[in-house]
Amino acid sequence: MIGSRPELIGTFGATASSHWLAAATAMAILEAGGNAVDAAVAGGLTLIVVEPHSNGLGGDLCALVHTASDDRTVVICGQGPVPAAASIERFHDLGLDHVPGSGLLPACVPGALDGWLRMLDELGTMPLDRVMEPAIGYALGGYPIVEEAARAIAVLAPLFESEWPGSGLAFLDGGKPPRPGSLVRNEQLGRTLQRLVAAAQEDGGRRDRSGQIGAARQAFYEGFVAEAIDEFVRSTDVLDATGRHHRGFLTGQDLAGWAATVEEPARLHYRGHEVFKPGLWSQGPVFLQQLALLDDQDLGAMDPSSGQYVHALIEASKLAMSDREAWYGDPVEPSVTVDDLLADEYTRSRRALMTERSVRQPPAGAPTGVPPCALPSVPAPAPAEGEEWMRQLQSGIPTVLRATVKPSDTCTISVVDRWGNAVAAVPSGGWLKSSPVVPGLGFALGTRAQATWLVPGHPNSLKGGRRPRTTLSPTITRTDRGSCLAFGTPGGDRQDQWTLQTFLAATQFGLDLQAACEIPAFAADEFPTSFAPRSSRPGVVLLESTWGPETVDDLERRGHVIEVVPALTFGKVCIVEHDRGTGVVRAGAGPRGRQAYAACR
Repeated sequence: MIGSRPELIGTFGATASSHWLAAATAMAILEAGGNAVDAAVAGGLTLIVVEPHSNGLGGDLCALVHTASDDRTVVICGQGPVPAAASIERFHDLGLDHVPGSGLLPACVPGALDGWLRMLDELGTMPLDRVMEPAIGYALGGYPIVEEAARAIAVLAPLFESEWPGSGLAFLDGGKPPRPGSLVRNEQLGRTLQRLVAAAQEDGGRRDRSGQIGAARQAFYEGFVAEAIDEFVRSTDVLDATGRHHRGFLTGQDLAGWAATVEEPARLHYRGHEVFKPGLWSQGPVFLQQLALLDDQDLGAMDPSSGQYVHALIEASKLAMSDREAWYGDPVEPSVTVDDLLADEYTRSRRALMTERSVRQPPAGAPTGVPPCALPSVPAPAPAEGEEWMRQLQSGIPTVLRATVKPSDTCTISVVDRWGNAVAAVPSGGWLKSSPVVPGLGFALGTRAQATWLVPGHPNSLKGGRRPRTTLSPTITRTDRGSCLAFGTPGGDRQDQWTLQTFLAATQFGLDLQAACEIPAFAADEFPTSFAPRSSRPGVVLLESTWGPETVDDLERRGHVIEVVPALTFGKVCIVEHDRGTGVVRAGAGPRGRQAYAACR
């Protein structure tokens, strides 16, 4: 397969992002002497401005960073926890059996900013004002709004005018939604970012770089931002997906008591690649479990356009996702670890469930002998009545629903520099559809608590202070000869299906990075999604229309129910590589959505 664009090749640095302005921003930072972390932070902050339908300053972040100097890979966890006051009982007292996907009830501590700041402080080199400058410029000076964001604002405009006035001030111009491609501004957000920089530079900027970053963090999590969030959530009844008005649980004390963490990654050695992922508080280990399950199969002997190949990957995904539903979460003392799930004996027992026929909703395993947690029942939501925007509120995914295919977007950025440092980051949450914009701040709160269950005893049960299990799942891989890949994609629960397809296309079948991003994609939603209303479609495989009819026929003979969706529907995989042996860097970005781009020199 030949990509529609060339694979970008250079020696200085490379970046790829779900928005071209973020990729360009990151490249500019590399050109100015920054390292991959500086570039990723500047690009990530730019994404907060230019992709408001996919992420925001009130959302969350998951990132992996590889540092060449010590050959170490770490996880940056910018996933804020559920507020301390939230509990299963308090939701039940409100007459709710699930966490709604919009409003203030599902709001968690905003984790994205501290994730970026922690990464910049410990692993970057540039001062805060330099990496924030591009985002501030786009917020105050304007940026061209992409079609999906403009469409979301148009659909939600009646809600913004009647119920969420802060969102109307941020995203409507004289009460009207913007046209796709028109220049838009978010001046409140720009001023918020400016105030954070000003807080960093108090005392005439005499603090060192780390002190300035800490001062900005304090202004957000203990200062004017936390105060504004506390006042808004305590005093405002907000219309949400239930069709009623509720106040939230989040307080300024929740923000002050939390900090992003730097953690050791989960890992797996797979055919010459050391693969790094975030831990069980994310769905990242799904990627590792899929690889482990496939490791005994001769994938190279399969035709990657065949039903046999698609079937193998789909069945591995189902088994990994069934374990995700039973075992993944953020418990204090987990009964199952990533090592347990990747143990050879357990993996062999799970492979025995992979046959030539489709298996619907395979049961979770018991790697330590403890019975798996039962999958909670998912109540079907009552159909929304009246305005279209209410149907959109009932869906907790970022983007506006279409009749043809259910999107699950967020955003991503990956960077490598000439020294061999690498970053793969997936920010999300706090999108314009999630929650009202906080007055005076220009951004909305995230709604990640919708991913938790209101049942006791489950690893992903809602509990104050616990991180909801996130779908955000960046990847870094290293080979014995020193090649480093960094990649991620938007896509909610499907992220680890699409990145697996790209990874195998590049490493197993030898496609260049751009071509690997453009292969025909597929997906299965076998188990409940992480977003309200937690729907699933057992047995269904969705194929882009670029798959041939013989593949469809083969999969149907194997027992899959096939639905064909338009070409270039699934994901925006963004991938970069640094080869230590040659000093060459490469980059590719998927063409889906016509906004992901790579840059390289």
